[in-house]
Amino acid sequence: MTEYLDPQPAGPGDGTEHGTEQPAREHDMTRRQLLRHAGWFGGAVVLTLTAGEVVSQIAGSGDTTAGAASATDGTTASGELRFVQVSDSHIGFQGPANTDVVGSFTEAIHQVNSLGFRPDFVMHSGDLTHLSTAAQFDQVRQMLTGMETDRVFTVPGEHDSIGDGGRAYRQTFGKGTLGDGWYSFDTHGVHVIALVNTLSLEKLGHLGDEQIEFVRKDLQGLSSDTPIVVFSHIPLFAMYPRWGWSTDDALRVIALLRRFSSVTCLNGHVHQLFTKTDGNITFHSATTTAYPLPKPGRAPAPTPQVVPARQLKDALGIRTVGYRRGDRELAIKEERLT
Repeated sequence: MTEYLDPQPAGPGDGTEHGTEQPAREHDMTRRQLLRHAGWFGGAVVLTLTAGEVVSQIAGSGDTTAGAASATDGTTASGELRFVQVSDSHIGFQGPANTDVVGSFTEAIHQVNSLGFRPDFVMHSGDLTHLSTAAQFDQVRQMLTGMETDRVFTVPGEHDSIGDGGRAYRQTFGKGTLGDGWYSFDTHGVHVIALVNTLSLEKLGHLGDEQIEFVRKDLQGLSSDTPIVVFSHIPLFAMYPRWGWSTDDALRVIALLRRFSSVTCLNGHVHQLFTKTDGNITFHSATTTAYPLPKPGRAPAPTPQVVPARQLKDALGIRTVGYRRGDRELAIKEERLT
C-alpha cells in the first residue's frame, strides 16, 4: 500500500544567506502567466543511483548501465536505492495534444508497477494537475495510491498553484513540508532535496531567500562525499530562458552544491529529455505523461504539440534511477510508454 509519508525535513534556521536580497513577489499566478506557461509539461523517468553517477538509457535497448542491476527475483540488491520519477501528468488537460491524459498517466503507473522491482519511492516532479482544482488534486492523489511503492513524494508545478499560491496543493500533498512546500530526507546514504520554484513566477522560476537559506542549513552537516539528489519542477540551469526554462536565483543553490562530489538535479516542466553536466553537477530534464512540447527555439512558444496518435507514446514516459552504496554516480534509465 502506498503511503504519503512525512519527509521529516530539517527545519529552517534563523541565519541569513549572503547575497543580494530578492524583491518580494506575488505568489498567485495570473491568467496571463498561466497562458505563458500553459504549454509546459514533463514525463515519468526511472532513476538509478550507482557509483554516484546517473546513466541514461532508452527503454528497450537491452543495455544495463552503471551496474545498477537488481536481483533476479525483482528485489533490489542490499544497500541499493531505486526510485522512479514521473512528471507533468496535467490531469484536467483537455486538448488535441492528448485527449486522454488520465489514460496515459494510468499507463505510466502500470509501467512503474511492471518494472520488475519495487521502487523505494516515486517522485512526481510537478504539474500533477492542469488547473489546480480540488477535484483534480483528489484524482491525482487517488491515482498515485496505485503505485506499488511504499512512499510517494511530490513537488508542485506552476499548474498546481493557479490562483491560490499553491495552498490547495499543500493541503493535499504538503504534509510535513516547510515554507511553500520544500523538504529533504535521507535514504540509502543519499540526501534528497525537494525544491519549489514555481510560485513567484514573472518569467523564470524562482526559489527565494527563505528556501535558499533552508538549503544552506540543510547541507551544512553533510560530508562532501554524500550523493545529493535535487528535485524541482522548473530547471535549475539555463535550458532556454527565453521560454522561462530556467530559475533566476538557482546559481545561489548551485554554489552551495559545488563542494559535493556527486550532485544530480532532476526536473520536469519542459516535457522532453535533456541532460547537461556542469562540473560535479548533472541536470536531467524529464519527459511527460501528458503531451510533448517543442524543442527550444523550434516554435514561437512552448505550446502543446499534436503528433500522430501512434507516435504520442514515443514522447511520453517515466524514469528509473538507481544507486549502490560505494558508487559515485546515479544510473538513470528512460522508459517510454511504448
